[in-house]
Amino acid sequence: MDIKPTSQPAMRPEDENLGIGMNIAYGFQHVLTMYGGIIAVPLIVGQAAGLTPAEIGLLIAASLFIGGIATLLQTLGVPFFGCQLPLVQGVSFASVATIVAIVTSGGGLPAVFGAVIAASILGLIISPVFSMIIRFFPPLVTGAVITTIGLTLMPVAARWAMGGNPKADDFGSMTNIGLAAFTLALVLLLSKLGNAAISRLSILLAIVIGTLVAWAMGLVSFAGVTTGPIFAFPTPFHFGAPVFEIASIISMFIVVLVILVETSADILAVGDIIDTKIDSRRLGDGLRADMISSLIAPIFGSFTQSAFAQNVGLVAVTGVKSRFVVAFAGLILLTLGLLPIMGRVIAAVPTAVLGGAGIVLFGTVAASGIRTLAQVSYTNNMNLIIVATSIGFGMLPIAAPAFYDQFPDWFATIFHSGISSTAIMAILLNLLFNHVKVGNSDQQSVFAEGTERSVRSAVIDDLNEGDYFKEGKLYDADHNEIVIVPEKSAAH
Repeated sequence: MDIKPTSQPAMRPEDENLGIGMNIAYGFQHVLTMYGGIIAVPLIVGQAAGLTPAEIGLLIAASLFIGGIATLLQTLGVPFFGCQLPLVQGVSFASVATIVAIVTSGGGLPAVFGAVIAASILGLIISPVFSMIIRFFPPLVTGAVITTIGLTLMPVAARWAMGGNPKADDFGSMTNIGLAAFTLALVLLLSKLGNAAISRLSILLAIVIGTLVAWAMGLVSFAGVTTGPIFAFPTPFHFGAPVFEIASIISMFIVVLVILVETSADILAVGDIIDTKIDSRRLGDGLRADMISSLIAPIFGSFTQSAFAQNVGLVAVTGVKSRFVVAFAGLILLTLGLLPIMGRVIAAVPTAVLGGAGIVLFGTVAASGIRTLAQVSYTNNMNLIIVATSIGFGMLPIAAPAFYDQFPDWFATIFHSGISSTAIMAILLNLLFNHVKVGNSDQQSVFAEGTERSVRSAVIDDLNEGDYFKEGKLYDADHNEIVIVPEKSAAH
């Protein structure tokens, strides 16, 4: 009697376990790669909210803590939550401009937390059907939004480089700007001369070196680092109970839609990189993990969560596909979040140093958006005018911060954020021109004409059947060269 061997299901590449030692080593690499990005958001928001260094340290600790939990959920997964892929989660850059707009318009952090909670609930509700509406968020829309995110943050980098506090006597001094320039030069130098590991860590290393130089110059003090506990569990609602404002919720919901698109792209990208199957259910599980993490985050003092694209790139560069490596990165983030002293150390970094690094960091976000827009076809359509109008609309509150001061408060809150403005305009124009065909003119706009080649009809009249152009010369059907007469000669 023949006994056929039982076929074992093929192990997915992401399920490979490299062992504790390698998991920790590669996990640290993931943490270091995204560390600058995950601390940037609480730094920006904390300064915009006028928090003390100790309070900013709490924001940073909370962001690390929630980032760790979100990463563990995404990589290990539970039923209906987590795509079980090597994706590092952290505070989304997409929400920064909107959060700052809510904070500076008088709502404060409680209004931000309320908006994040409400918008995340809405995101959780729509995540099962998001695959049906994702076609309304093509690279045309997401590219314009991501570009605007980077451009919107550039004024933040400029203020940081000048010292951060416009009321300070040394704001805009050559010392501050020189320190920022030194940090920027370090980033570029390390990126050019360093090996692969140093190049990937160039921003973090430049911040460390820049801070040490500032300390040697007497421009920074670490006296406040020892003030407060070394170990502490993030306190729920430390900054106050959430406040729910309709305008802020609408504005944040737009951000959540962008985050859902970005995370979808990251899930699909990492699936392609590690050569594993991504179906609609797995995509939905990943999106739900994003939303439930974002829902919990405000309780502990953090903000919207999303997958970090730079870590997707790290997976591609290193070829390490294991989700358990990234799970260990989540454990490291979680541990750092329980050590507020680390947040206080980071809060002591001179603002000018962050400004130098921020130019590259925020510029990279804009460059990512431009790279996405490069995937868009601009042939025989109105995509060029959609991108131009959307980004231009998003730049209005950046170029003229008082632009919406005379508008109703709810309207100003939504459109005072460059990302919200760009997203709304890009979505509406994409629907108007690319989905609603009724009423489209058969005469192309000057914007479409500008992207196309054209030949005068008189030139066509001079050609015969079989004529062809090769290596700069014109030939007839019998391969005889045809003399090309210059314009002036032809006129005589």
